[in-house]
Amino acid sequence: MKSEDILTELKELSPQDLITKNELMEILKRYARIISVHDLMMATARMRKDGEYVQANYREKYLKIYIKYFIMRMNEVRDNDSDMPSTIDKESFDESFPMLERTFEKERLESYGDKDDKFPLIYVITALYTTFILEEPIHPVGSEFPGSLEVEERNGEFFCPVKDNQKDNPNAICHLCLAEQTPDI
Repeated sequence: MKSEDILTELKELSPQDLITKNELMEILKRYARIISVHDLMMATARMRKDGEYVQANYREKYLKIYIKYFIMRMNEVRDNDSDMPSTIDKESFDESFPMLERTFEKERLESYGDKDDKFPLIYVITALYTTFILEEPIHPVGSEFPGSLEVEERNGEFFCPVKDNQKDNPNAICHLCLAEQTPDI
């Protein structure tokens, strides 16, 4: 089983009228199990390197949130044995494929062609798990952005202060995220 096979398996769910969280979790768990501790360490190192470009006063918060909610989610996915017979938002799931494929390939290119790099797989699993299983925004509530802006939850709805900034970026994972643009910004 290769990392890129996850896209094929996910695409095979698409013709179904309904997709349960259990069906999606089965795929996510199977691929999360091929991610080793070494893979997680390499992904963490990559995120730390990417974090060099984040403003210094946000860098540690950025790294703490991303490592905890992005990298460490693999353990959460592997250990999640909950029965989830409810269905996912199929329309959003189907619409996510072109973006997920582009993101996977973009992340693979940034791996300098290293076919063994699991970062693209971690990225896809985390995005799908957070969005369709947990039904939470990809950037967790409290994630800070420059200007002391942060992702918020108000009355069960999620708001992101920078969502609209990514609307013209076809590779932004923000298109998959269920958070809405913070209305008063």
